[in-house]
Amino acid sequence: MKIFVVTISDRASRGEYEDISGSAIESWLRQAIVSSCEITRVIIPDGEASVRDTLIELSDRKDADLIFTTGGTGPSPRDQTPEAMAAVLQKELPGFGELLRRVGLEQTPTAILSRQTAGTRGKTFFLNLPGRPAAIELSLKAVFPAIPYCLDLIGAGRIETDPDIAVSYRPEN
Repeated sequence: MKIFVVTISDRASRGEYEDISGSAIESWLRQAIVSSCEITRVIIPDGEASVRDTLIELSDRKDADLIFTTGGTGPSPRDQTPEAMAAVLQKELPGFGELLRRVGLEQTPTAILSRQTAGTRGKTFFLNLPGRPAAIELSLKAVFPAIPYCLDLIGAGRIETDPDIAVSYRPEN
């Protein structure tokens, strides 16, 4: 199981501040996933081309099973992650973004500004997450129960989770 956490930030990619969002995602995953996995973090600048090219590289050439992104989903001019995702995904799964915005509104009224989405490309599942560590934990708790089954359906690697952190939902056959 290959998991990549991609932080999308001009300032973090230049080393102007610490990548706390990528760290928060990795930390949560290491607590939740009990099966064997390799987690790699990547930091790239904002922009449609940099995000698109990185996501395609990780999916198509690095054989990623699961890619989480953080950053670049707001309305500012440099926030172009959703546009890059549209160019990468073969199948969009809009329910993830809908749920992320709904649970985000429990913390802040500005969650409605987020343009997060999810989807698949081949055997890779992609999910955009927020940038604040508290929002990341809330978001992952909300959507992660569906991710292991989604990975099963697309033929990606199998994930087993600690049920005290995230209960994986898999329908009985």
